[in-house]
Amino acid sequence: MSQALLEVTSLLMRFQGITALDTVSFTMDAGSITSLIGPNGAGKTTMFNCITGMYRPTSGKVAFDGADITGEAAHRVSRHGIARTFQNLALFGGLTVMDNLLVGAYRQGSSGLLQGAFLSRRARAEQRAAVASATEVLEFLGMLDLADVLPGELPYGRQKEIEFARALMQKARLVLLDEPMAGMSTAEKTAMTALIQRARRQFGMSFLIVEHDIPVIMDISDKIVVLDFGRKIAEGTPREVQANEAVIAAYLGTEHGAGADPVTA
Repeated sequence: MSQALLEVTSLLMRFQGITALDTVSFTMDAGSITSLIGPNGAGKTTMFNCITGMYRPTSGKVAFDGADITGEAAHRVSRHGIARTFQNLALFGGLTVMDNLLVGAYRQGSSGLLQGAFLSRRARAEQRAAVASATEVLEFLGMLDLADVLPGELPYGRQKEIEFARALMQKARLVLLDEPMAGMSTAEKTAMTALIQRARRQFGMSFLIVEHDIPVIMDISDKIVVLDFGRKIAEGTPREVQANEAVIAAYLGTEHGAGADPVTA
């Protein structure tokens, strides 16, 4: 049996007596798209923060490709091959699209601040490699003609794609997407869904997604993990989760649980 790419075991996260995650466990395989869903306040973003090193969990374990990364600092987690986007856009408005992508190449560099300041031979070589990588990613997105444009001049959906592209620049094996469809039109959601699936095929990436658009999640996911009040209440394929009575109750209210239609929105 192959080893899971990501393994979360009995993860507990407490904030001054408030339990945000209550001994949650799940796994995801390499090359998969796994979604983490649940009502507001279920603990989804807290889970992301624990995985990526922004929070140190109270107890439990996070393992990536067999290595224990529990409580490691965010920059160290990134070096293992994990990238992340956030709910709100975090682009640099004063930088071009190309320069925003180049920010995502920092993990590949090793020349250091001093060599960068004096443009040493190594620093120049790393800069050329970063530009080549950014050009490849922009070609993948069909945005090469927008390299010198400021992000604020582009539609919202394109800006979200640029943030996705910056995650691709980190050459991560696992990308955590926090509400990638938020605020998008139907057409933009369709484009982002296709982009995620193409990135998986072309680059072999795995994705852990938090998203409130349930129809999108049902369409794109190999597996879904459902949280409610910090506890895992379901895990399985979209079909299994959609028919799960606990999931229906969490989304529609307990009184609707028995005999309710599967979750569709």
